[in-house]
Amino acid sequence: MSDDQRDQTPAEPAAPARAAASAASEPVVLAGPQPEPIRYFGTTWVNHESGYGLRRAALAVGSLVTATAAAVLLRLSYEGLEIGNVGPFLSISVVVLFAIASAIAFIKTWDSYNRRPAPSSDEAALKGLKTIGFIGSLIAYSLRCLVEAPGEKVRRAEYERALADYERRRSTRTGNPAARRPKRKK
Repeated sequence: MSDDQRDQTPAEPAAPARAAASAASEPVVLAGPQPEPIRYFGTTWVNHESGYGLRRAALAVGSLVTATAAAVLLRLSYEGLEIGNVGPFLSISVVVLFAIASAIAFIKTWDSYNRRPAPSSDEAALKGLKTIGFIGSLIAYSLRCLVEAPGEKVRRAEYERALADYERRRSTRTGNPAARRPKRKK
């Protein structure tokens, strides 16, 4: 390539234009604590924006429809036991097992929306029971969606506490510490 050809090549974009182009493609990092996203809601629960109410209503109806479909499926399973003529003890035992498991799953799921479980809690031990009583968990989720996004209360309290702590820390750091007057000795 000759010197004449090199001189005719277009110059690189100016530094400010490159910085603006790269800034547009990179995510914006905000100072301070960030809200924790909630499944299906993201961080829209903070300001109740971007269809938050509609999403809550749709999830409430969806989980209620799913619970109804699951109850119909369990009813068909029970009828299969009746057709199989397994006896009244097993038929009643299956109904009682699902009723108790659903009640426990409802209570544990509802409580999990009000507080975070302790790391050494019995939540892991009850995972199988909550799986069997999935209808209770679905009903608890549906009812909670009518009030707020499930888990919003806990996350909002944590987020507001973190914001208050952040603001308190930022406000106490003002000024030059070297310019402060020394403390008087008593």
